Amino acid sequence: MTPKIDVRQLFKRYEGAAHDALQNVSLQIQPNEFVTFVGASGCGKSTLLRTIGGLEHHTGGELQVDGLPVKGPGPERAMVFQHYSLYPWMSVRENIKFCRQLKVHTNERTSADVEAAAGRADALLRLMGLGHVADAWPNQLSGGMQQRVAIARALMSRPEILLMDEPFGALDAQTREVMHDLILHVHRLEKATIVFVTHDVEEAIYLGQRIVLMAPRPGRIDTIYEVPLPAQRTQDMKHAPEFLQLKRQILDRIKETSGMKTDLDLLEQLSRTAEA
Repeated sequence: MTPKIDVRQLFKRYEGAAHDALQNVSLQIQPNEFVTFVGASGCGKSTLLRTIGGLEHHTGGELQVDGLPVKGPGPERAMVFQHYSLYPWMSVRENIKFCRQLKVHTNERTSADVEAAAGRADALLRLMGLGHVADAWPNQLSGGMQQRVAIARALMSRPEILLMDEPFGALDAQTREVMHDLILHVHRLEKATIVFVTHDVEEAIYLGQRIVLMAPRPGRIDTIYEVPLPAQRTQDMKHAPEFLQLKRQILDRIKETSGMKTDLDLLEQLSRTAEA
């Protein structure tokens, strides 16, 4: 099977940087797979996501989507960021439909296409539970509702790949749980390939089929974990022994790859010295 996303020995270095942002990154992601990325700050996970999205250019190596090299953004890839970036002068419905006004979607568009797009917007409003606020303004919505609008807007063009960069990072714990179940539901219905960056290991395990742990200085893939959970997830799975064991294993590895463990040991030594 041809991978949906094929990354081969990818390098990325910013001018004047002491380390590669990405070094020798190789990874294959299959169609309809949900892959989550974790790692300490500076490990390159967001840089890799943006490179897949065509918002960053790699310095070396190969990056292909459906067997074709990535040279920039494309309609088959959509991104959702932590900050909602909704247009305040547009209603919820208008924000969701906005991408259909872009040139890439309006060339040779017929009246049937316009009607289909309107139906798609209404379907997404229902899917995201936004029907009752379709005519509201973004500043009238909670953070969770605004992120639902952002996700619906990203899905409007039926992207084959959904790239998500810490999309739930600013939400409270209860809202995050609701959004977790919502995005899993969307994944089952839309059949998109999802690449999801997060700092939250529990979130990464609950959502992902595989977890890619990246290490910093230089940014690289350290370990890839298979998630031992069924496709149909429920919140009580977070208390299962295999879930907690994997969470501890990943957290320990993040500490080791980031040097945090060494720093903590140093602090303990300093404390003992001060006490003496």
